[in-house]
Amino acid sequence: MIRGVRGATTIEVDQPELIWEATAQLVQEMVQANKIEVEHIASVTVSTTTDIVSAFPAKAVRTLEGWQYVPIMCMHEMDVAGALPLCIRVLMLVNTTVAQKDVQHIYLNEAVSLRPDLVR
Repeated sequence: MIRGVRGATTIEVDQPELIWEATAQLVQEMVQANKIEVEHIASVTVSTTTDIVSAFPAKAVRTLEGWQYVPIMCMHEMDVAGALPLCIRVLMLVNTTVAQKDVQHIYLNEAVSLRPDLVR
């Protein structure tokens, strides 16, 4: 069965190194918290708020060891007034037997405000 694992983080300023570092940290924490094996990942979608334009966050994921064959796509979120700025979101589709209620979604930095009900 495929389950969605969500995560989000924020960066201080739009700089490539910060984007890559924050994205890699988020993805690694998502994988660790859910005991995900790379071979079980169907795809990853990474979105950013429209104020992030200096680098593709997917580059950070593609350079992780063993991730070169995982389908990864980047896009921008809707530009909604009052939205959390400088935010990177990840949706990872994973083959797993874990129940939906037991999936651990990861929210870091200012992104904890997006889903406080899911932050553990």
